[in-house]
Amino acid sequence: MAKAIFIYVRNFSMTLWTLLLTMLLLSASSFGQAQQTAQTMLIRLAEIEIHEQHLDAYKAILKEEAEASVRLEKGVIAIFPMSSKEHPTQIRILELYADQAAYQAHLKTPHFLKYKNETAEMVKTLKLVDMHALDLEAATAIFEKRVSQTNETTKGKK
Repeated sequence: MAKAIFIYVRNFSMTLWTLLLTMLLLSASSFGQAQQTAQTMLIRLAEIEIHEQHLDAYKAILKEEAEASVRLEKGVIAIFPMSSKEHPTQIRILELYADQAAYQAHLKTPHFLKYKNETAEMVKTLKLVDMHALDLEAATAIFEKRVSQTNETTKGKK
């Protein structure tokens, strides 16, 4: 079963989209489910621009919503919010759901509805872009390398 991942990064380079997507896809597919996952997983990029005067409040609400989604919803694999270094009001959210049904269920949750209601006036533009994975084999290698590096770092801190 895929494990949910929540990562919140304030200023993440937009040039790392491919690496990020690969790592998150792997978290959902590394347990022998790569083909099935690639066919059923819903992958979406939300491209959002926030009114500058609402940026801090928006980020706080988004962080709360993303954390709750991953923690409470089995079908939410990852919600990864980030902002452009050059244009901090440009928010991107990488969203990974087990399937379309998980996404539809997400839209009805109290935490998502609260997020939508509280941020409606803060959002200047919103574009949702559906994506698909191109190379899960390469993603596996990248993810395994990252997990190995993380394990080594954790051992060094003990």
